[in-house]
Amino acid sequence: MLHDSQNGSWLRQSAVTSIERASSVIDQLPSSVSDLRDVSQQLVAHYMGNSDGSTGPVTGERLKEVDMRYAEAMFLKLLEKGAPTLSRERPPEERIAGCCRDFAVLFVTMARHKQIPARVRAGYSTYFRPGWYIDHVIAEIWDAGAGRWRLIEPEVSEALANREGFDPLDVPSDKFVTGLKAWSAARSGEIDPERCVVAPDFLEPYTRSWLSLRHHIVQDLAALNKAEMLVWDQWGILNEDDPLAHAELLDRLAEETSTHNCDAEIISKWGQKEVLRVQAEVISYSPAYGSPLKVNVSKVLEGTLYS
Repeated sequence: MLHDSQNGSWLRQSAVTSIERASSVIDQLPSSVSDLRDVSQQLVAHYMGNSDGSTGPVTGERLKEVDMRYAEAMFLKLLEKGAPTLSRERPPEERIAGCCRDFAVLFVTMARHKQIPARVRAGYSTYFRPGWYIDHVIAEIWDAGAGRWRLIEPEVSEALANREGFDPLDVPSDKFVTGLKAWSAARSGEIDPERCVVAPDFLEPYTRSWLSLRHHIVQDLAALNKAEMLVWDQWGILNEDDPLAHAELLDRLAEETSTHNCDAEIISKWGQKEVLRVQAEVISYSPAYGSPLKVNVSKVLEGTLYS
């Protein structure tokens, strides 16, 4: 059982979620998880089109906003778009172009600033396409009253959540499967790895099956360690061709973190393993560019659990 006193690790901002110049505008926001989720829904226009159909695909120079890595820069960009406040309804052109990861990072930033332990989780949703596990990133907050971590969906509309029969403020584990749990479930045969994809009709091998599952367990571990990476970042074993070459290692990772409920000490220990640790330079397969980029992320490493 994880106690409240152990959650300071996720109460403090990471290097990614650290804010200074934008802190005053977040001070003006209400502090409830529900209100912060309402705010987060207005901040990002998904570069492929929002899940509720409110925005279409982002193109041109604006597409480069998807590579904004740090919350401070994202909030400052938002304040340049229309009235400089966060607690308002924003038309698509006054949101930053991004993806699920950005909804989650901005929500977690606001929650931590409001003294709510929070962290980003990478995994798969089952509410976008029936029968499929779709690549997704959401948030998680510590519910002191219930004594447990609670998954929060900072992106989708209330209408979509109601249609799919779940509470976006307490997402059930069968509606969103974290990267750590998805790996175990696929290895045990509980879920079909071939159903784990970025999109059913997107046939790029890296975005499907075991390559996708490996990507998500490593990304989920990084996010738990407070290295909230871009979803198209790769490092360490993610650059290897065989997704099962380190299967036994990843099995132990998934088992141990499950047993200890993602305890900070356990997460830090695993995050420091050479083949899993986020490196100072990563390869980023950004949709804004035609070829992979080498990106220095040494700043990110300053705010991790193992820094």
